[in-house]
Amino acid sequence: MQKVDVVVLGAGAAGMMCALEAGRRGRRVVLLDHAERVGKKILISGGGRCNFTNVHTRPENFLSENPHFAKSALARFTPADIITMVEQNRIPYHEKTLGQLFCDRSAQEFVTMLERECANAGVRTTVGARILSVVRDGHFRVQTTETSFEADAVVVATGGLSIPKMGATAFGYTLAEQFGLRIVECRPGLVPLVFNAEDREEWCDLTGVSAEVVAAAGTLKRRASFREKMLVTHRGLSGPAILQASSYWRPGERITLDLAPGIEVMAPLLTRNARRDPAAAVLAVRAVLPARMAERWIAIHEPADWTNASLAAMEQQLHAWRITPAGTEGYAKAEVTAGGVDTAELDAKTMQSRKVPGLYFIGEVVDVTGWLGGYNFQWAWASGASAGRAV
Repeated sequence: MQKVDVVVLGAGAAGMMCALEAGRRGRRVVLLDHAERVGKKILISGGGRCNFTNVHTRPENFLSENPHFAKSALARFTPADIITMVEQNRIPYHEKTLGQLFCDRSAQEFVTMLERECANAGVRTTVGARILSVVRDGHFRVQTTETSFEADAVVVATGGLSIPKMGATAFGYTLAEQFGLRIVECRPGLVPLVFNAEDREEWCDLTGVSAEVVAAAGTLKRRASFREKMLVTHRGLSGPAILQASSYWRPGERITLDLAPGIEVMAPLLTRNARRDPAAAVLAVRAVLPARMAERWIAIHEPADWTNASLAAMEQQLHAWRITPAGTEGYAKAEVTAGGVDTAELDAKTMQSRKVPGLYFIGEVVDVTGWLGGYNFQWAWASGASAGRAV
């Protein structure tokens, strides 16, 4: 039995940030991960360049049953704080669209930075450590396949269910339930959507076609819309706009797509002496959609006549294409897991369980899900730092 102050379960973004913050305070920290290396999800993020934060991060960029929960942590560790760490370690980075920051070279530099910061803070890191049990009897006892630890605090940073081929498991949720914490139902987030049979028949031969759209999903309480690219796939729809909307979608609900945001597509056909036929309509729609999709759209939506009323109806359809997906591509293709440990169970400043002193939950395992574009990493840094400064 090895006695330490803190055991952090999970050496991903949140876990490493928590460990190094606690280590800097002189705490004896052990960081454990069942994978053969740390930061595996960081390494594949951003196409291998790690979209490590978003400069425009606000609480409104996160989905949770309690939309106010993330405010405290996000205010205590901001994008400027992670940028400072990156600059101090001389890692070159750049800003892409919509405030997204990426490493210039490889995400490996980012993981190496976190490993170095942990080592400098005295953190002991062990990979390939499978957790057999976590019990509490005055202190916490964490049993692994190799050894056991006694600690004052346990921080659960085990991530969600997304990308199981990377080793994702339900361990964090099972542990939370073991200690009596409520779990908000989990579902794939930031995930491609699958067409129903009719839509698949009409559209999936256009695989690879993309367009800028506004995608909206959700009910009045949790509705959101995103203006970004949409991509037709062999099974449905993907692209940034669809991934964003998917986090707000629930089975059985519709999503709405504006295929021509801010543009009156049929206006040319309403001018005096303008041609009004399928060819003219296709030409007008090609101003906003790729040729193949424009042709398909008109073939499906061609009116019985070409009156002003019919053209107005076609215009409205272009701005409100309503689709009821059959489902999603699941956790295998999901970038994050929505839902998780209920935030009502946790202290917003420290991430500590309200029921079990010394037990903390951070990162993706918590019911806080960010938008696409660096927001989920910022939540990992912020929640990890909050717990690391409290344990």
